Amino acid sequence: MPPKLHPDFLRLPIAHRGLHDRSNGIIENSPSAFGAAIAAGYGIELDLQLSSDGQAMVFHDETLDRLTATKGAVNQHSADHLSRIVLTGTTDMIPTLRDVLAQVAGRVPLLIELKDQTLTLGESDGRLEAATVAALSGYAGPVAVMSFNPSMIAHMARLAPQIARGITTSSFDPQDWAPIDTATCDRLRDIPDFDAVGASFISHQGDDLDRPRVAGLRAQGAAILCWTIRSPAQEALARQSADNITFEQYLAPIPA
Repeated sequence: MPPKLHPDFLRLPIAHRGLHDRSNGIIENSPSAFGAAIAAGYGIELDLQLSSDGQAMVFHDETLDRLTATKGAVNQHSADHLSRIVLTGTTDMIPTLRDVLAQVAGRVPLLIELKDQTLTLGESDGRLEAATVAALSGYAGPVAVMSFNPSMIAHMARLAPQIARGITTSSFDPQDWAPIDTATCDRLRDIPDFDAVGASFISHQGDDLDRPRVAGLRAQGAAILCWTIRSPAQEALARQSADNITFEQYLAPIPA
């Protein structure tokens, strides 16, 4: 049996990239955003990219341009260099996964998304997966991993079978997924790798939850998370089909 999500992943709303608010100087995937989520009692979703020297860095984009004054690809810089890059408009710097694990220290659940730096969703070389497992070694808090790339989750199943794993899923409209080819989008849309990678959950696009495959997986016993919910109205609709939400731009209520 694949490892299941800790119950807190189904109870606590999950703050997308931490509880960020750029207008107040709290940038996504930053120590401040994670601290705000912990203080509010939310779970945390975060993203990983690989540094040039093989370390798991907490950052969403493949390039540094949007959130820092530095340009270029994340994977062209060492972990030490990345850790000294300031996030725009803050005093926060890009954290490593080890930094965030030390900050969270098991107080809230961590939903970790591994990003595919090739932008192909094809076969993974396993380097980010290995770095993730190394960082998580000895961590005792609630944690789960996911990726849009099933190959990355297959690597996680091999390297750390005890960690709950899932697939991040979508309607995979090719217009939204360039440069990924249409054939890959068509294949991934049906979530064909769920059983093969030993997944126990998906995190699905919030406005596509009425897809029959999602209902089928739920009937099979899969936990259904969703992304990214941005209002109470969206949350109410999503909860008709999903067990929990990943949210931003408002404060989701925490069940009693």
